[in-house]
Amino acid sequence: MNIYFEPVSLSTIETYIEIGKRSYYEHYLHLWKNDDPHAYINRSFTIPIVEKELSDSNVALFLVKTEDIVIGIVKLIVDCELDEFPSKTSLLAEKIYLLNAHSGKGFGKMVLSNIDVYAHKLGKKVVWLDTMQKGGPINFYLKNGFRIKKESKLSLSGAIPSKQAMWVLIKEL
Repeated sequence: MNIYFEPVSLSTIETYIEIGKRSYYEHYLHLWKNDDPHAYINRSFTIPIVEKELSDSNVALFLVKTEDIVIGIVKLIVDCELDEFPSKTSLLAEKIYLLNAHSGKGFGKMVLSNIDVYAHKLGKKVVWLDTMQKGGPINFYLKNGFRIKKESKLSLSGAIPSKQAMWVLIKEL
């Protein structure tokens, strides 16, 4: 079974928000005091926020679908510099969220492949992202061609201090 990216439109904003929230709650509550990620949810998954992102030509929002089932979301920042990599050649994969029911089935690898294809078509030389230092995602990204570039930190109010350590990962295309 293959996946594809469907660009988010005004008519699919609510689906993007619902899937984004649901996948975030399934995978990331452990990062937050009292399992309360509202600081993140309120700056990522509201209709005004997503409408603003849709109107920004530097942001690409997608529903991740297999057949006609939405299994996740992707948010890309098209031109986003990182250190010595200028924005013209660098793409940030800001959100890659799959619903738990579809994790561990090879879809994540397909999502990364689709991001690579998208970036390549735009003439990008680097795809980069942030991931938590602890947990399964770091190993997944390293197995799929990313390497650790540097440390970073989750800096939102309400995040558990011991869980804030992150890595910036890069993949050169």
